[in-house]
Formats: sequence, structure tokens, C-alpha cells
Amino acid sequence: MKTTRKCRSLWSVALNLFALFFSITAFVTTYWCVGTQRVPKPECSKLRTHQCIDYGVNETDPNKVVYSWETGDDRFLFRQFHTGIWLSCAENIHDESEMCRSFIDLAPPSEKGMLWLSLVSELLYIVLLVVGFSLMCLDLVRSSNIIDGLKLNAFAAVFTVLSGLLGMVAHVMYTQVFQVTVSLGPPDWRPYNWDYGWSFCMAWASFTCCMGASVTTLNSYTKTVIEFRHKRKTFEQSLREEHAREAFGHFRECSLHSISKSVEVYSSQTPKSGRKAPIPADSLDLSDISASLGEEQC
Repeated sequence: MKTTRKCRSLWSVALNLFALFFSITAFVTTYWCVGTQRVPKPECSKLRTHQCIDYGVNETDPNKVVYSWETGDDRFLFRQFHTGIWLSCAENIHDESEMCRSFIDLAPPSEKGMLWLSLVSELLYIVLLVVGFSLMCLDLVRSSNIIDGLKLNAFAAVFTVLSGLLGMVAHVMYTQVFQVTVSLGPPDWRPYNWDYGWSFCMAWASFTCCMGASVTTLNSYTKTVIEFRHKRKTFEQSLREEHAREAFGHFRECSLHSISKSVEVYSSQTPKSGRKAPIPADSLDLSDISASLGEEQC
């Protein structure tokens, strides 16, 4: 029983550890959503001769009419961007660096409250995961005490389930806020196309591991209770059988004692029924016997 319960506890701790690692990684990274943004091409210069618009050599002469033969999407650049819970970063078209802005500032005013609620839910999700992980580790250390282990299992399962629910709500709210920001956000930020990134996948993988850890903990709690009740029932049954054997032995001894006592009483009452009791040999006097015999002959 101890080995099986310990294996279940190890499995729960491993799942909770994966959930904690994935959630922290997703929380601090900026790859929840990735895609491209369409921005106008910059003007060509001596330092930039490609991916730009060339207005010709007379572009400084105000009397000259400048024409650009680039139309449609040719007048735009498509730069990569990635967005997380805190920041949204995009490629800088002037150099190889990145420009980052706060995603809270990019969100529409009507969605800022939901975004803050999503951030708080994510933080509570991580905190409850840490609490559940601590309780599971404590249960693993004190696995010899079944009663304390059951209590720790119950609390760990409750905290893990609550953290999973908070994580799911936080992920859904962030997804809704991002979709609204794509439509109503600043024009210079709105994506041309986008998709979910690996941070978003890690967030949902964390939720999956969290729910797996909670289910495993509840299963361990249930199995431990069932095994404990079975052992207790078996022990009580063996105890009742032992008491029954002891009672039977005591009854047998009492019966034998009663029978032997009855035999002794019966033996002591037999002289009163007319039978002659044997006379001891040492109480007889031979001279008296011969004298009595002589008198009888006369």
C-alpha cells in the first residue's frame, strides 16, 4: 500500500511541477500571439537602399512632381510581431532591433478591466499551483502517516482544482481581449494576420497538467481511503473472529469445569443411597473379630 501510494504521489508532484514550469514560462514570455503587421515602406537613403521607396534624385526640389510606381502591397513592409500578456514587440524597420510596447496600453479602454482581471487570475493561478505543489511535496515526505497524508491530499487537490479553474478563466479572458484589440487597437499596431504562439500552447499545456495533477491527487485520496477502510474492515473481522474463538474456549473451559464439579458432587452423595462405604484396613482390630467369632460358636 505504501509503495502504490508513494508512486501516485510522485506522479501528482511531477504533473504539478510541469504545470508550474509551463505557467511561469508562458507568463513571462511574449509569444502568446504571433503574426505580421503591414507598415509603409520608409524612404530610401544612403544607409537604406532596399525595402524602401525611392522618390528619385530631385525629391528635395519642391517644383518637381515625384511619382512612385509602387502600388498596393508593394508600398508596405510586413514585419513580424509577437505579443504576450505584458508586452507586444515588433521588428524595427530601420534597424535589426525590436520595438516593444505595453499591451495594457494597446488594449481598448473597454477591455482594460478584463485584461487586468486576466493578469490577476494568472498570478493567482501560479500562486495556487505553488501552494498545491508544496502540499504534495509535504505529503510525499510524510507518506508514512496515512491520516496526515489524507488531509494533505485533500487540501492539495482542492488548491490544484481551484488553480486550474483560474488558469482556464485567465486564458479565455486574454484571448477575448486580444481579439478585440486586433479589431479596435491602434491602427499602427493592428496585425495583418496572426496566430497563436508557443507561449499560448504552453499556457494550455500548463492547464492540462494542472488538471491531471488534481485528478491524480483525488484518485490517490480515494484509493487510499478505500484501502484504509478495507484494511480496517479486515482487521475488525479478524478481531471479531479472535474474540469468538476466545469466547468459545472460555465457554468450553466453563463447561468442563461444571461437568467435573457435577461428577464430584455425585460421588460425594453416593453413600447416602444405601451402599456401604469401604472400611479402611487400618481401623480393623483382629482380636475383636476373633472374640466375636468365638461367642457366636458357643
